[in-house]
Amino acid sequence: MNSMSHLLLVEDNQDDYEAVVRSLKKNHFMNPVKWCKNGQDALDYIYKNNAYNDNTDASLPDLILLDLNMPGIDGRHVLQQLKSDKNTRSIPVVVLTTSNDAKDIEKCYDLGASTYIQKPVDFEGLTQAIRTMKDYWFGVAILPRKDL
Repeated sequence: MNSMSHLLLVEDNQDDYEAVVRSLKKNHFMNPVKWCKNGQDALDYIYKNNAYNDNTDASLPDLILLDLNMPGIDGRHVLQQLKSDKNTRSIPVVVLTTSNDAKDIEKCYDLGASTYIQKPVDFEGLTQAIRTMKDYWFGVAILPRKDL
């Protein structure tokens, strides 16, 4: 993966955001990570609206880590929007959430989620989950090219 590739983390909880970033660093993930604090912020970033309208640094992410349960526009709506748009549907979306509800899992896969991961309760479990995710998505999988 080239140095310009980046990950978008959509997470409303600052503690969870910081834990994911620490886990990424512990697993030697050196690519840029953009943090959007809610679903509206994520959609604005991806579609270059509002605060990101003139932001030349806002580019489509190579992978999205998406929390489901956020105030306002939740992760389900973000996922639905991204997967219904031909310009964004090929971006892999990994749902990373506390929910293990079978209805949430089924709904996310129906909407086009690439993977569904329940957030582990401790840092070591999160670090292992992030390691596995990083090894697969940034080591094994071939991600779609954004310049086509």
